[in-house]
Amino acid sequence: MLERRWETTGSLTFSQALAVGERMRGLGLKPAAPANDVICYVEEWTVKSVDDFDQLDPWATEDVTLIHVREQWRGDFFLLSGAYHTSYLRHQDIGTYCSISHPWRIRERLTLHEPKGMFWVGFRHAHSFIRIRLQTSMVITPGETREDGQRTQWLDERRAAFLDAIAVLELPVETAIEKDAVVLRPHDSAVPFFCSWPDAFGPCQFEYNTTDAYEFLVPASKLAATYAPEPAGVRAYLTGFSEAALAEFQAIEPAARVAYRCSVHCPLDELPDILDAIRPDGRLYATLCEFQTRDLLPEGEEASAIIGIVGGSGGFQIEVRLNRAPLDEEAMAGWLEQLIGHPVAYAPLPAFV
Repeated sequence: MLERRWETTGSLTFSQALAVGERMRGLGLKPAAPANDVICYVEEWTVKSVDDFDQLDPWATEDVTLIHVREQWRGDFFLLSGAYHTSYLRHQDIGTYCSISHPWRIRERLTLHEPKGMFWVGFRHAHSFIRIRLQTSMVITPGETREDGQRTQWLDERRAAFLDAIAVLELPVETAIEKDAVVLRPHDSAVPFFCSWPDAFGPCQFEYNTTDAYEFLVPASKLAATYAPEPAGVRAYLTGFSEAALAEFQAIEPAARVAYRCSVHCPLDELPDILDAIRPDGRLYATLCEFQTRDLLPEGEEASAIIGIVGGSGGFQIEVRLNRAPLDEEAMAGWLEQLIGHPVAYAPLPAFV
């Protein structure tokens, strides 16, 4: 689901980041100790070749995805996605995954949702899918009531935005408002159909699956065309392929920037070594502590909180993610600063990376 997120405003040394964990321990919480094994998430690690991944050989890795990044792209999306699809068919196997993302523009006039959405057309073993995601102007997580006064407008905009994509794609999907939330369902209940990224007003994403490997290539190109004439940020995601297959995918448009994302299993105190391995562009994240806010705020709303260490080119930061704000908005930053001992600012994550 969508989350509320704050992060420290300045760069920290790794020792300062670990000290936040000790501060949590002093409050009766159970943070990870430096020697504890954690899962470190690596993203946006730009590489010159797929062989650069060997820099992570000292650690166990999983969920490895190679990403082709194209900025300010003005090509033909039908030809691009068709080329990836052709290579995918040659190399598909159980566990392989390929998807291509492209922005689309919502024709409806919106104030609570961004006019740009994102879609992914993708291929997994034995089926293909189209995934549609919306971005809201603010994050109102499930259970939060800050925007209840505008609930009708939120619901009408959400439904209209989804209907816009459904109409362009000609998908047999209906929308409705039930129990003060938007719901979507396929006409055929046997179709694999998934809704996700919920906020207080319903899902912000849906995915429609089919066994026809070619079904969404033309409709997806029509949705991509709604973004013209603006140049687009386009990404292709590749998982589970051999080096030979990856070389074939790379030949589709050799100028694309190549980046990795993956999960790394390591002791917490080895995060600086991993950050050194993925410099200069890579980012990493690892959970330092999880807790229920009622443990520290008996008078506040119950919320689940995760305190994490984030590493990037500027050093380390601390982030705090919550499934809802346990206090009034004006009190949140002050409480979090008191909690972790550093100034923080509200910093929601980008929706489409």
